[in-house]
Amino acid sequence: MGVDSNGIGLMDVRTPLHTAEDATPAELRRASIRLLLMLLALALLVVPIIRELPLGQSTRTGMLAWLLVGLAFYWLSQGMGYRPLLLLQLLIFSTAATLLSAKVLLVIVDLNRVTFLRTVARWLIMLGATCAAANLLGMLFKLARHPGGR
Repeated sequence: MGVDSNGIGLMDVRTPLHTAEDATPAELRRASIRLLLMLLALALLVVPIIRELPLGQSTRTGMLAWLLVGLAFYWLSQGMGYRPLLLLQLLIFSTAATLLSAKVLLVIVDLNRVTFLRTVARWLIMLGATCAAANLLGMLFKLARHPGGR
């Protein structure tokens, strides 16, 4: 924070990152590649590792949901896609993570008949993953419409 000539404090204003709506083709290409690599790493490395953990199914799915919440925050903060779609993903993944955390807590207190929470959360994770794929496809489609790449 700086001070102007009148002694009034100035806020540190940073240039906001471009989202897919206003990104240049070069920024869009970089964001698309990063998003694609993250989704591939998630699908090919992280999910199989989480499946092999010696935990209950709800706990493993909950770990995945919380990881997706973190990724959605990262994608949003880095402007990796369309802001409304990124916000929707964050909402969906957060809801799934909350449902799974509630399920785990209910199992801890010996209330085991709430499997519908895990089922709903899994569907929400699938819906959020569909949003992520739509986000990536939208970015690639927009990039394909700018053949010069400038």
